[in-house]
Amino acid sequence: MKFGVVVFPGSNCDRDALHAASHSAGGESVALWHKDSSIPDGIDCIILPGGFSYGDYLRCGAIARFSPIMKEVIAFANKGGLVLGICNGFQILTEAGLLPGALLRNTSLNFICRDVHLHTENRSTPFTSAVPDGRILRFPIAHGEGNYFADAATIEELEAENRVVFRYCTPSGEVTPEANPNGSAHNIAGIINKQGNVLGLMPHPERACDAVLGNSDGLAVFESLAQYALSTVL
Repeated sequence: MKFGVVVFPGSNCDRDALHAASHSAGGESVALWHKDSSIPDGIDCIILPGGFSYGDYLRCGAIARFSPIMKEVIAFANKGGLVLGICNGFQILTEAGLLPGALLRNTSLNFICRDVHLHTENRSTPFTSAVPDGRILRFPIAHGEGNYFADAATIEELEAENRVVFRYCTPSGEVTPEANPNGSAHNIAGIINKQGNVLGLMPHPERACDAVLGNSDGLAVFESLAQYALSTVL
């Protein structure tokens, strides 16, 4: 499977994503520059990585959304291509209209950097099919604006259509207010679009892909994508 990782000015997780997609997950990965006006042939999944694109000026992801490469990312997604937005990448996806809602300041008004636990609500997506049934994942977060918000009708739609993919939970899998690190509506940590090919999540699976780092839970996301790519070829 071939991944393309977009590099914006201020990205700081692009190298992590490139490493996780290739060395850890056994795929192939290439960097895509924010000024590129085309996407190379053969890309199966585009990753919008974490960081502080354009310094997070104006609003997180608001400037990156207008980078030349994003026109191509939107076209790629609209044709059914897989797109994974992590942290700042999730923020960019909402700004670009590929996912609904917005990411607001954490309710604590503090930047939060720590591990969280996630309940996988939907294991039938290209991003989660390899997550073992009942497995509680542990991913790190590092954000100041991770508080997912949408109007009541949108939240109801996301819930009804099983488009909430990840939810913050306790280590034993209970979805509680105490397990919510940033105030996100319904403990939402990640959502998918209607077509099921665009996922945005605030926690970082690419930072949890190597046993040498003490955690390889994030491999489940990349293994899911690899299995999906293989199934579509077969």
